[in-house]
Order: sequence, then C-alpha cells, then structure tokens
Amino acid sequence: MITRLLVANRGEIARRVLRTCRELGIETVVVHSDADAEMPFVQEADAAVHLRGNSPAETYLRADLVLEAARRTGVDAIHPGYGFLSENADFARAVTEAGLTWVGPAPESIVSMGSKIESKKLMAAAGVPVLANLTVETATQDDLPLLVKASAGGGGRGMRIVRTLAELPGEIETARAEAESAFGDGTVFVEPYIAHSRHVEVQVVGDRFGEVVVLGERDCSIQRRHQKVVEEAPAPNIDAAVVAAMHEAARSAAKAIDYLGAGTVEFLYDPDRERFFFLEMNTRLQVEHPVTEAILDVDLVALQLSVAEGGAVPSAAEPAGHAIEVRLYAEDPAQDWQPQSGHLTSFGIPGATTFARSPRAGIRVDSGFAAGNDVSTHYDAMLAKVIAWAPTRTEAARMLAGALRRARLHGVVTNRDMLVAALTNEAFLAGEVSTDFFDRQPGVQAAGLAEPDVTTLFAAAVLRAEHVAAVRKVQQRIPTGWRNVVSQPQRTTFAVGEQEHVVEWLAGRNGPVPASADTDIEVLESSPYAAQLRAGGISTTFHGVVTDDHVHVDGPMGSLSLRVVPRFVDPADQVAEGSLLAPMPGSVVAVHAALGDTVAEGQPIVVMEAMKMQHTVSAPYAGTVTELPAHTGDQVEAGAVLAVVEPTESQSTSQGADA
Repeated sequence: MITRLLVANRGEIARRVLRTCRELGIETVVVHSDADAEMPFVQEADAAVHLRGNSPAETYLRADLVLEAARRTGVDAIHPGYGFLSENADFARAVTEAGLTWVGPAPESIVSMGSKIESKKLMAAAGVPVLANLTVETATQDDLPLLVKASAGGGGRGMRIVRTLAELPGEIETARAEAESAFGDGTVFVEPYIAHSRHVEVQVVGDRFGEVVVLGERDCSIQRRHQKVVEEAPAPNIDAAVVAAMHEAARSAAKAIDYLGAGTVEFLYDPDRERFFFLEMNTRLQVEHPVTEAILDVDLVALQLSVAEGGAVPSAAEPAGHAIEVRLYAEDPAQDWQPQSGHLTSFGIPGATTFARSPRAGIRVDSGFAAGNDVSTHYDAMLAKVIAWAPTRTEAARMLAGALRRARLHGVVTNRDMLVAALTNEAFLAGEVSTDFFDRQPGVQAAGLAEPDVTTLFAAAVLRAEHVAAVRKVQQRIPTGWRNVVSQPQRTTFAVGEQEHVVEWLAGRNGPVPASADTDIEVLESSPYAAQLRAGGISTTFHGVVTDDHVHVDGPMGSLSLRVVPRFVDPADQVAEGSLLAPMPGSVVAVHAALGDTVAEGQPIVVMEAMKMQHTVSAPYAGTVTELPAHTGDQVEAGAVLAVVEPTESQSTSQGADA
C-alpha cells in the first residue's frame, strides 16, 4: 500500500493528483522551483521541497533532485503527473531501483513509445494502421501538404505544416531547433498531412495480469498551433463500427507493449473516408482525462494508484451523458495565439467546483493558479481546464459557455472569448469538428468585445473614480469628482488596443453622472468594486477590478480590460518610429539582420523564445535597420526595443499619402 507519495510535477497537474491522494488518505509531498514557491499546489501538499535547478524551466527535469527530495521526505511512491519526467524511462528505472513504487508504465513500455518513428514501426507490426514516413528525398508533389513532427515530444512543439517542397528543408531545421529546446531531442520526421481530419484518442488502463480495459474515446480535434483547446467525450458523429475498431486497435497497441497503468492511444481520423491512423501513444495520464472521468464516473488517478499497488483493472463502465473540456490559456488569439504573462488580478468562475470528484453536479475547474499569482514565461500558458457534464452535448456546450461568460479573469489576456465563440458556433454544435476548425470558422478566433458600448465605458469611469477617491490620502470627505467651479467636465480616457475612448462626467449626488444630457445613464449605487447603473430604464450591475493603469469590467456583454490613458506621457516611455518591440518577456534565440542592413517588408529580424514556443519578429515594412540592441542570448522584458527599422523613402511617402 502507498502511504506517502511524491508528485514530480507542478501546477494543475500536481493539484489533481493531490486531490485523489487526500480522498484515499495518502500523505503527499511536492517539489517546486523558485518561480513556483507561492503557487497553490505548494500550499496544499503535506510537505514541499524547494528544488534549486539552473533555471525554473529546467528544475522539474532534474531527476537527481527529485530523487533526493524523495529520499529526504521518506516517500514510498512517485507519481510523475503528465509532462516533464512522466515519459522518461531512465527516471522510471531510477525510481524503482531506489526501492520506490513508480506510478506509471514499465520503463520498457515508455521506451517503445518514446520515439514516434519507432513506435509507428511497432504498431504497424501489431496490425494498427499508420501513416507513411517521408523524407526530403522521397516526398513528392503528390504527397503535399506535409507535416514535420518532433519524434520525442508533442503539444505542437517541433511541428510544422509544409505546403511546398521548397519549404521542407527550412521547416525541418526550424522544427529541429524547437524540438531540441522543448524536449532535448531534435529528431523530427515527415508524414502526409490530412488537413480536414479529426484527432481522436482512446483511454486505456492495463494491469499486472495482462488485462487492458478500454475506457472510451475522446475527440480532441479543435486545436491551435497543433495544441488542443477543446476536448469532449464521447467523440461526436463517428460511426459506431469505426469507434469499435479504434477501441480494439488501442487495446492491441497496449497489449503489444505489455502496458501497465493509464495511457492514451491517439489516432488521426479521416472523416471523408472513415479511416484512422495511429499517431502516438502517451504513456501517462492526459490533460483531457476529466471528460472521460465525467461520462464514466471514474477516478483515473485512483485507478493509476490501484494498479501501481498491484490491483486489477475494473470492467469498463457504461458511459452516460456528454462532457466537454476547454483549456483556458493566457494568450491572445487575435495575435496568432501569442502567449501572455503577468499578474492575475482576479481569477474565478462563480458556482464552479475546483477539482470535483465528478462534474455532474455542475462545472468543474482544474487550475494551477489563484488570484494574485503571476503567470510566468517559464512554463506552459494554460491557466485552467473548465469541464461541464450534461445529459446531452448541446446542454454541456451551453452550460460551459455560460460558465466562461461569468468568469472573472483579469490581469492577462486570455482566450476566454474565443472559447465561448467556439462553444456557441453552429458548426461546433452540429458536431462538425476538425483539426482545421479555426481555418474553417475564422470568426471564432477573432471573437471578443471589439467596440465597448457607452454604458460599459461609463461604468469603467465610475469604478475608476470611486477607486481614486478611496485610495487618496487627502480631502477624503470631498465628493468624487467635485469641483468648486464647474468650467468643464472630468475626462477619463481609456484605450482598447489602439482605439481610445473618452468618457466625460460630472460629480453627482450618488457618484459620477454623464456630462451630456443626451446620455440616458443614471448611477444607482457605486463603489470601487461594483457600479449599478440604469440605462434606458434597464438596471445592470457591473463588477470591476481597478489597478494603477487598468480598469477590468465584468458586465452583461462580457469582460473588458480598459487601459487608462495618462494625461501626460513621460518622454522616457516613448520609442522611436519603426521600433520592433518584444511582444512578451523571453530570450532572444536568433538575430537575422545586422546594423545597416536593407530589409524587405515581413523579413524576419529577431526570433524570441517564451513559454517553450518560438516567435518571429519581422520588419513592418521595407527599410534599413538603424538600431539593433538585441543580441542572441539576451533576456528581454515585454516592450523592450529589439530593433529599429527606418522605412525607405518610397515607403515613407506612401505612409504620408495614406495618412
């Protein structure tokens, strides 16, 4: 029996394992990096060990430090979670050699599935359908488009779509560099790319008696950057005979490697021909496992622990209802899904249960963050998984969209609006999901409140005025916005993106009132945290969070973050025209220009890496590089000047004419 377990992971992953351990009465130990010292998972464990790696990102990959922490804390088992060391066969061996229970498959199974190239050969021998492997020499025009993939990893890293043969060598090199950075292995391979395909995976659990139980399938087709953002179970709109064949292929795959514990066999499904192909086997628990737990009412972590203790797998339960999970990311979909970092001013979904045993009683949220935490650049940008279960797929989608609309998420840009748009999209509701969903439904990616309405802007001005009055040190009894000679109204200027909005107001008996008599808005009640307004005879309450430079508003039209435009700009904060700024904190991994170079519009200038992904900063127009402060290896903050491109004379003339 396992009595004290170390979780060799972080964030939401660690918290998920901790929840089951608490229910089973197992004591828990976690390890953490410098950057994670204040995160919730550290506070929730019975004991926490600070690991001092060379960097926060590398810390959780230090098997030697994890094993030393296990020795010091007297644990008898290690659960690797998913990611980091979870599929590291050497670590698994070291755990068992240390006399500890490894909550995972045998090292030999990890090795057999660790290389996508070798695993495809093994699966082909077991009779599981696979896609052909191609090379620069063997790929032909008829094979296009192609997909370059990292052999040792996943999550979209080291993956590139290639649409012309001329692009293939360069994309292979880019994928190799990204795979080397993310997984420490730059091996990549090439296979045909099925554009309008679906990503379907089958959950399996094997025991020490050679039995493998199949616990249904999940559809994980809606992806960006080849990373999943919406997952559901069961998979919609697939013929029952095809699903049964997938289940049997997954069982064959697991039996071929004597699989022990929870794992996932992933397939690429071609709906046009009703064919499927083996993609890979993840020898661990998956991020999207909660949807399987919801429809089968099982605890997959408890099953992992039971099998590790020598227990037998149970019979497959009958699925009930439908479950949908979305991944809430700190990212900006409108800016090519650019990851975001910063301080989480507020973070919560009213009515949701955190890490619920089953979400059938409502909405389940699995998150590694809480309000007040910082989203760093060291790790993946996922904030939370939000899961809904309902008797039908349509009901689950509606419930989940409603929960996301009510969520209070402030401090960093998120993909929340995009997720709501996806869940309410007609094609999605009809079960028309595919890996090219966002290409087919371009409006979903750009979803959001593009132009704030007058009432929301006025509510933001009220919230800011109340906040300023509450924190001021002098004249605290003077009413908000009071002037002894009213010569002109107060003006608050907000910016949403590049667009500025001016709100004019006067001091009223109950707080600010619109300066224009034509604006039918009345303040019924206000504070620094909420404002109840009546507009057009309809009363609405707006909740808000005010910081030094932003007002975050939650209202009936959703959430909106408004940047407060200062009345006066510090000259030190201004940058030269043509400055290329770092879109986020990160490291400079390549500089593709030199001082004085003439560059074309769209030419790559600097490549940055942040949150395990590479981002290219390109010239906005043709011109000359007049400043180049960025150097390979530099660590830069968001907004730092990487280069300055002075436009050519013809470009400058064109811009002047446009203006």
